[in-house]
Amino acid sequence: MCCFSGAVESVTNTRIFARLTGKGSQFVVYQMRWKAQKPVAMILPIPVVQGKPDAVRFVNLKEYASFFEDLRKGFPVEPPTRSGGRGLKSFSKAADPTLPVEEVGDFVASFVPTVADFARLDPRFMIPKETWDQVPGYRRFGFTVFQLKAAAKNGASVHPIAFEFDNRMGNSLFFPTLHIHDGAVHPREEFDHMLYAQGVVIGEKTLQNAEKFVAIDKAQGVIDGKLPLTRKLLRGHLQNRDTIFAVSS
Repeated sequence: MCCFSGAVESVTNTRIFARLTGKGSQFVVYQMRWKAQKPVAMILPIPVVQGKPDAVRFVNLKEYASFFEDLRKGFPVEPPTRSGGRGLKSFSKAADPTLPVEEVGDFVASFVPTVADFARLDPRFMIPKETWDQVPGYRRFGFTVFQLKAAAKNGASVHPIAFEFDNRMGNSLFFPTLHIHDGAVHPREEFDHMLYAQGVVIGEKTLQNAEKFVAIDKAQGVIDGKLPLTRKLLRGHLQNRDTIFAVSS
């Protein structure tokens, strides 16, 4: 589960991939199955380098909807997953936002450099400032905002969300796992996320490099074919925060 701007009945099968590029940036790929009666926005806080309007580059993986299914092929057994959650208030695409809005496959996406910059978007894009005040550490974060389209009404699954961002955390690999439900940030939440990574061992590791089971030509540089993958399951009533792994230099 992540942060939502609108009411979400359920979220299941959350999967996140992350990889540092070695050039000061990081890839994130995010996919889930959700159920909502109205269009909502998914908001992912990220530790971007401040003051750069181009600190985020979106990647269109519409032609690689099976991205996470292929990652799973590198591991012998896939643990069952389950997840659910609630959101805040409904959202729709702004008619003429000041911040750029991009079409990224089946999504509408935007990069919001700071909490204050949400004012430059239609108010329906945002989680209220009072909510972010509950987590003051996010004042120096940027935010990727994705419109989740009507295809999700019946729990449909769509292609993964993907982007590259300039990571100010150096050799730390960042996974956006903070939950926000109903305008409140609770100290602990129910987690059921499968995290995948390259470049750092976070748990179970594949015996082969990614090129043996991933369609590298479709991954658009997100995956390093010459590296194995590793994964970790976050499950249970856990501390509500993002997940960070230090990468040895």
